[in-house]
Amino acid sequence: MLPPISLPTHAPLEPLHLPWLKQAGIEVDILRLDLIDPLISGNKWFKLIHHLQAAREAGAEGVISLGGAHSNHLHALAAAGKRFGFATVGLLRGHAQQTPTVVDLQAFGMQLHWLGYAGYRARHEADFWLPWQARYPQLHAIPEGGGGLAGALGCAQILTDVRQSLDYHGWWLAVGTGTTLAGLVLAEVGAHPVYGAMAVPDDHGVAENIAAILQQAQAPDSGYHLLDASRGGFAKTDAHLLDFIARSEAESGVPLEPLYTGKALLALHDQVAAGAFARGTRLIFVHSGGLQGRRALLNPCTN
Repeated sequence: MLPPISLPTHAPLEPLHLPWLKQAGIEVDILRLDLIDPLISGNKWFKLIHHLQAAREAGAEGVISLGGAHSNHLHALAAAGKRFGFATVGLLRGHAQQTPTVVDLQAFGMQLHWLGYAGYRARHEADFWLPWQARYPQLHAIPEGGGGLAGALGCAQILTDVRQSLDYHGWWLAVGTGTTLAGLVLAEVGAHPVYGAMAVPDDHGVAENIAAILQQAQAPDSGYHLLDASRGGFAKTDAHLLDFIARSEAESGVPLEPLYTGKALLALHDQVAAGAFARGTRLIFVHSGGLQGRRALLNPCTN
């Protein structure tokens, strides 16, 4: 059985100082989920809270989940397994490669299986988990990215401290699967809008995932807005984005990464420049962590 597992859930809330925000008269406070823990950081811990609790209640000895070669989810999960002493197995997209993330997964003791690309695309099929459950009957399966209603209910806890801290007019965050956004929508119950900057293209099914979670929770499919921030595809970066991140880090002192938080901040910049928010608006920007993924760009590994 998994041991009791707990981490702090209180994250610092800091004013985000950037000249374009000041010029527009927009206040943004950044919720530094990246500072919760050095390894099990960001929204990943919130997504895992209920999944790990379910694994413990089921008497599982460990967990099995899915992700890519740079997966923040698998990185946090493997780190938790190493720290708290439970087994972890990762099913990875594509073919074997050595990225900084994969090196860490191996060091944390996660057993890896590479599914290829066709094999990974089959993860949504009804019988996908059957052979893995037969091979690892002692493990509890966690959806890709810690998603689903359980992941969203964990992310709903993000709102607790903020609600008691300040007055605000809405949330802004990067969206990968939509789980964190769905959790905030559930917690807000329509009190404040949640703006999701999609770091992945429309064909990744983000809107469908959010709608499914809200439907399962018997909540209305409303209270949020999705904007395309993918810049042409999943994990796509470009010179403009990287330059914007470098300038933003220098001006604010807040570290960003180019796949999620950097894209979300650039999307916010563009919306502010377009006059989408009135002067005096106060938003909360969720720093969802994922900084370990920066290494693939700054110091890439090769096979």
